[in-house]
Amino acid sequence: MELIYFTLVGIILYIVSDKIVLTIERKRGERLPNRSVVFFFIIIILAVISFSVIQSLYEKPVGETPQTEQPQNAPAAETKSQ
Repeated sequence: MELIYFTLVGIILYIVSDKIVLTIERKRGERLPNRSVVFFFIIIILAVISFSVIQSLYEKPVGETPQTEQPQNAPAAETKSQ
């Protein structure tokens, strides 16, 4: 289910980033010379923020993680020195 959320948010971020770039261009009255670079920085900032929020929602509290029993190491055999 988490994968579906990441995919949907990625699609939404693409659309939102494009609209932000278009708004910037409209306010400037001209097309940005490095439009793809501006788009990249906008989408990467939004992606890092939103994906970290999604990931934090799916982290389980420490008390809820199942405790697996780890095997005890056998004591090392003593060697006799002569």
